[in-house]
Amino acid sequence: MRKGDEYLASLRDDREIYLDGSLVPDVTGHPAFAPVARTVAELYDLAADPLTDMTYVAPETSREANRVFAIPRSRDELAARRHAIEIWARHTHGWVGRGPDHVGAFLAGFASCPGAFAAGPRDLAANVSAHYRRLLDESLFVTYAIIPPQFSRAGTAHGWDDEFIQVGVVAERPAGLVVRGAQMLATGAAVADEILVSCIKPLTDQDRDFAVSFLLPLATDGMRLHCRRSYATGATSGYDYPLSSRYDETDALVVFDDVLVPWDRVFVDRDVAGLRRQFFDTGAHVLGNSQAQIRFVAKLRFILGLARKIAAVNETDRIPGVQEKLGELASLASVVESAVLAAEYRAAPDGNGMWRPDPRALYGAMGLQAELYPRVLAIVRDLAGGGVLQLPASVRDMAAPGIRGDLDRYVRSPGVAAEDRVKLFKLVWDAVGSEFAGRHHQYEMFYAGAPFVAKGYAYRNYGYEQAVADVEEFLASYSID
Repeated sequence: MRKGDEYLASLRDDREIYLDGSLVPDVTGHPAFAPVARTVAELYDLAADPLTDMTYVAPETSREANRVFAIPRSRDELAARRHAIEIWARHTHGWVGRGPDHVGAFLAGFASCPGAFAAGPRDLAANVSAHYRRLLDESLFVTYAIIPPQFSRAGTAHGWDDEFIQVGVVAERPAGLVVRGAQMLATGAAVADEILVSCIKPLTDQDRDFAVSFLLPLATDGMRLHCRRSYATGATSGYDYPLSSRYDETDALVVFDDVLVPWDRVFVDRDVAGLRRQFFDTGAHVLGNSQAQIRFVAKLRFILGLARKIAAVNETDRIPGVQEKLGELASLASVVESAVLAAEYRAAPDGNGMWRPDPRALYGAMGLQAELYPRVLAIVRDLAGGGVLQLPASVRDMAAPGIRGDLDRYVRSPGVAAEDRVKLFKLVWDAVGSEFAGRHHQYEMFYAGAPFVAKGYAYRNYGYEQAVADVEEFLASYSID
């Protein structure tokens, strides 16, 4: 099993990453990327620890592998996979949304149905299977960029004024495809091993040149990342910004300047229908998003813990109105957790033997995520009140002799010293009010795409046919007479 130090060593390569107008020479030593890289390294060490029981013998390789990457072929294997994902999610308390287990689940879904990649103009099934075996053997951190730049949402790439704003094929060579353009939103790409580039947005037949899917190492000539502002570098200390200073997984725009993609790294080659097959016919979308909801449960549980702690410290937890708010939080979090468990309980094998989590339960929870997460934050803000505003500027105030006396006297609660109260409310602010928190607010709202996209998954997978049939049967049971 890959260890954390091996993962960190693999990041010291020739990847081209830009931040604040400068090329980043080494992400493992840069203050914007080193904290989250260390967090991912901790995940690898957890997986390698025999006590966590996160490994299994992969049938594809007959060798030990990380269970988060497994293709579940029974109900028990699906439950074991959830347990492994939960271990990683609890370690980051759900604040790392694009860890190695997310896109790894998509690749597992792809590999469960290689025939979906043989149905296009070119048989690329062997590529998918080979790279899945690499994922298992090398415990790769693969992220993805599967959304076009926001040039225009009124049309698709073929109708845009400039050619190849969205990444697309400009030439075909004996060695592979030459691609040009850009794609977003490459969360975590700066500290990943490889990136899957594709498009989940529906395309038209005229967008054939943009209907591609391929996998590349981050250190690829002609490929570069432009990262958003780092929140880790703005964290004055771990005490002041305990989440920002550990879990800021930077998002990036990926640019391709006539990059050669070798044939053995191409999954979909200018095939609009093939893009949809890879996500939905294979079950990759439901498998990848089951990981996302398992992670989301861990995050909600952590935020609920903050809310309960606020009420206890402020001694408001005996007030009926506060208990009502805590009850609402419990209800919201329980809905998501119950959907995850229901999706597992109602899972069934598909035609290729992969046990797919039930899409009705899974997409039902996803359809509410854009409304549920903001409501959770609003309740926590309500419970915290001015407590997150009336705080010392930084940890340095806590160490200043002329200041500390006032803080110890006035910034405390019964049985809770000033240092502990400030520590709690600094954490609450980093969860609901800092720039890091704002990014997560936006991130969770659009995790499954725009709300109409997420609700569209729920609509198509609910099973309205039976519900309508029940209504029609009841209507037929009586008449005007």
